[in-house]
Amino acid sequence: MTNHELPGLDEIRQAAELVYRTMPPTPQYAWPLLGSRAGAEVWVKHENHSPVGAFKIRGGLIYMDWLRRERPDVDTVVTATRGNHGQSIALAAAASGIRSVIVVPRGNSTERNRAMQGLGAELIEEGDDFQAALEHAERLERENGWHWVPSYHRHLVTGVATAAFEFLSSVPELDTVYVPIGMGSGISAMIAVRNALGLRTRVVGVISKHAPAFALSVAEGRVVESPAATRIADGVACRKPTEAAVEIVRAGADRILEVTDDEVEGAMRVYFSDTHNVAEGAGAVGLAGLLQDRPRGGPRVGTVLGGGNVDRDLFAKVLAGGV
Repeated sequence: MTNHELPGLDEIRQAAELVYRTMPPTPQYAWPLLGSRAGAEVWVKHENHSPVGAFKIRGGLIYMDWLRRERPDVDTVVTATRGNHGQSIALAAAASGIRSVIVVPRGNSTERNRAMQGLGAELIEEGDDFQAALEHAERLERENGWHWVPSYHRHLVTGVATAAFEFLSSVPELDTVYVPIGMGSGISAMIAVRNALGLRTRVVGVISKHAPAFALSVAEGRVVESPAATRIADGVACRKPTEAAVEIVRAGADRILEVTDDEVEGAMRVYFSDTHNVAEGAGAVGLAGLLQDRPRGGPRVGTVLGGGNVDRDLFAKVLAGGV
């Protein structure tokens, strides 16, 4: 997918009609305490308020609707995840009457694993990180003839763009919006909507400093593989991005910021203290970048709280001062 192949407004609006059969639009709020802390008007898009607690559900619904129409012969899908993508595919597959097999790395979040199983997925633990789990899932696809659902795809971006459309059409005068980057669907969607609406909003990507592959790839203009070793932001622990996502970010993002695990844990505490929302590590990455970047972002800024799926024991440690 090139930058010119990003979804337009008509396609995003059609996707929204489908998404809203399963969930309502999520809210966006300007939180006064966040604003006081940042010295700016701060808007948060609350994708933690979706039926699976994360933004990924939107992409899964669009992808599975396309698959059911275009490939009615498919009876089993397989994918890899750290949790939110897997919940999305499990929910959408079950609604479509399709079996889902989800591969997660060993040591993955137990509560996310239970959530995926609760949505009907068959769970397989394999590999020491996401990339290893992904490679195992691809082997299962080849060996069994199942349908492979990638972590980055145009239909996933189109679904996620429904959230970006809600956000930017409700708050169109943002100077800068800070978007976490894992495999890239969230920031690609934000760039697509910003472009389609003709806004001047700067889109800034935020990655974990401990998983630098995406930033390295954007800087070099090619896919660069690099170890991912973040202890808290596993949802953005990308070891090898896709070429399409790198191209879109190179063309459409203002820049990429890198945040440490300590900054991410701090942002999780800030979300809870200032808004009483629970943010998983990857969900707080955007706020960590926003707070690091002050005041460069401008007087009116926004970010996406991408998910709130953090295990209770881990969150308790974060609130107590750090993992």
